[in-house]
Amino acid sequence: MSELAVWSLTIPADGEVAVSPANDIRLTNISFGEELPDANGRSVIKLNYIPVTALDEDEEEEEEVPEATTVLTALTAGKIEQTTINLVIKEGNDYSFFNTGKNPVYVTGNYIEDFDQAPSDDEDDSDDEDGYDLREVSSDVEMDPTELEGLDDSDASRFEEVEDIPEPKNAKASKRPRDSDVAEADAQKPPKDKKNKKLKAENGTAVPAEESFDKKEKKKEKKDKAPVTRELPGGLKLHDAKVGTGPEAKKGSRVSVRYIGKLENGSIFDKNTKGKPFQFVIGKGNVIKGWDEGIAGMRAGGERVLTVPPAMAYGKKGVSGIPANATLKFEVKLLEVA
Repeated sequence: MSELAVWSLTIPADGEVAVSPANDIRLTNISFGEELPDANGRSVIKLNYIPVTALDEDEEEEEEVPEATTVLTALTAGKIEQTTINLVIKEGNDYSFFNTGKNPVYVTGNYIEDFDQAPSDDEDDSDDEDGYDLREVSSDVEMDPTELEGLDDSDASRFEEVEDIPEPKNAKASKRPRDSDVAEADAQKPPKDKKNKKLKAENGTAVPAEESFDKKEKKKEKKDKAPVTRELPGGLKLHDAKVGTGPEAKKGSRVSVRYIGKLENGSIFDKNTKGKPFQFVIGKGNVIKGWDEGIAGMRAGGERVLTVPPAMAYGKKGVSGIPANATLKFEVKLLEVA
């Protein structure tokens, strides 16, 4: 499997969202947002789906297809606000996500493509892309293997490396350690900090300094991994699912991107996930204003979700496949900056 682009979904409070994926999607994260209308609320996130046994071709078409429901996670404000999952929902199947709480919930994942089977040279993507494009987008050419480089980054690069802290020596050890082990452990011990000599828990019992250090590191790591969301003047919202490490895109930069464009109801009106990447020069007005301003500041290798208000997209008139006054959501992966 290869990751193509970031995918995201917002489930409103007490809401239901239906999804029929255009590609296979791997769900990876479910979380609350920055604002919690119900500061102590609990939300159970459920998934409605059709079991594999119900898709048997031998069954009569007239027979009603039974649906199944499963619980993906339960989030509680102030306690558990994020869950990591690994679940694939399949292309062409119908799913419904439910949120039982008073706080909106955000589901994040990646479009994936199985390269175990070679794509056909006769594959026609015109049905998916005739509705709309962002200036001369060509997505009907199969991806060259060299273009896949960078689309499957190692997860190891996303985590901060934390050095192991040796555990304190037990004063009542039942067995005397070897001299060589003691010497090695002493050599690895960090300098003692007087401030960490006596730490107490809320109940008054002493806790090891290393335990406090580990908790701080875990909190820092969790904070570092949290996606960054911000809003620019004009109502353009940027959600950085992954911050790139390559060159930064600026006004005048020629950029190459993969993207998926969706309406507020989740339906896809355009995409570029394979073949020749979509290219344009930032600031020349060749794309909508939401793209010129929303992609500026990204770094190569980064993934960003743009929520573009009508005034920075197609306004009151709309275009083919996009209604008037439509807010658009683009899931963008920046491949290259020149």
